Amino acid sequence: MGNSFGCSASGERLVSAARDGDLVEAKMLLDCNPCLAKYSTFGGLNSPLHFAAAKGHNEIVGLLLENGADVNSRNYCGQTALMQACRYGHWEVVQTLLLFRCNVIRADYLSGRTALHFAAVNGHARCIRLVVADFVPSAPFEAMHTQIEGDPRDGSSVKNRFDQSSLSRFVNKAADGGITALHIAALNGYFDCVQLLLDIHANVSSVTFHYGTTMDLIGAGSTPLHYAACGGNLKCCQILLARGASRMTLNCNGWLPVDVARMWGRHWLEPLLAPNSDSTIPRFPHSNYLSLPLLSVLNIARESGMQCSVSSSDDPDICAVCLERACNVAAEGCRHELCVRCALYLCSTCNIPSEMVGPTGSIPCPLCRHGIVSFVRLPGSSAKDLKLPLSLGLCTPCMLHPT
Repeated sequence: MGNSFGCSASGERLVSAARDGDLVEAKMLLDCNPCLAKYSTFGGLNSPLHFAAAKGHNEIVGLLLENGADVNSRNYCGQTALMQACRYGHWEVVQTLLLFRCNVIRADYLSGRTALHFAAVNGHARCIRLVVADFVPSAPFEAMHTQIEGDPRDGSSVKNRFDQSSLSRFVNKAADGGITALHIAALNGYFDCVQLLLDIHANVSSVTFHYGTTMDLIGAGSTPLHYAACGGNLKCCQILLARGASRMTLNCNGWLPVDVARMWGRHWLEPLLAPNSDSTIPRFPHSNYLSLPLLSVLNIARESGMQCSVSSSDDPDICAVCLERACNVAAEGCRHELCVRCALYLCSTCNIPSEMVGPTGSIPCPLCRHGIVSFVRLPGSSAKDLKLPLSLGLCTPCMLHPT
């Protein structure tokens, strides 16, 4: 059967190459017919981009996008490549899709889950960090949790309130009967994800819809603490209680979290969840996966591209981390310079406790260990060094805040 973007035989070869990680084959096919990047299997089951994202073949993902693949294309379930990458924890692919301005708020057709839900299902905290990057400003963490009071005509105050509201709406988006990403992470016992979600305004008191949920054995109207009690992870229950969860909330079945724990045989949770419990709740620091500088360097990479020039070894502006590319970003504060690739990798992967290096949510400078909250583009960076691939420069911006 033919395909509007080329013969089905070539399209299926590209699908196989994307699935198997055969970069040479994929490049050859796209060189012959770039339109194959938009090919989809019969019935719209999946595109080459979906297969490459699900398998974590980042170079092929980039190749397909540079040849015109739609970064927000859906398969028959309504899932995007971003959802597939988050499901399997391929953070490098998530990073590439974000650079091409994918739409992170899209939900699938089957259950209304976003990429954030898919990342939480399997505990991929690094993917959660990347997915929420556009909502977390590169500013001191305390500013995110400070009530903004002042002149309502102050434009910056309005912007900050809007940013906080957008972050809260996205993180607490309900799917599949009212289940949020926090419910999912708590149920599966992924403490790192629970901790990060709570730090970025996840609602500890949100309840599933009263008309039912797919987790009927827990009951409609359940909080994340009910789900954590079912999952049986002690640390998840402790941090939820430390952040304000109530032991006394009844779900629609009339069950307390302790009742759910008993039903599922989680007897070690009963002393903690009992209504009259006097258990000591430990103090939990902020998440190691909170990365405040990520948005700043992500925007620099989007605007300037990743095509850094290769410097000679005696060039004083060579990046001290990779020793290959010219520096084009600088850390605010210590002013140490890096190439945009190394800065983006650092922001995406670092999980060193911020108390050891500086402000909450900062990451350590690889040269002096100073806490970095934001990166700035160096004014001397040449246009040639920062040139974008054509498709990246002309891609449709992600509509994070639809009207």
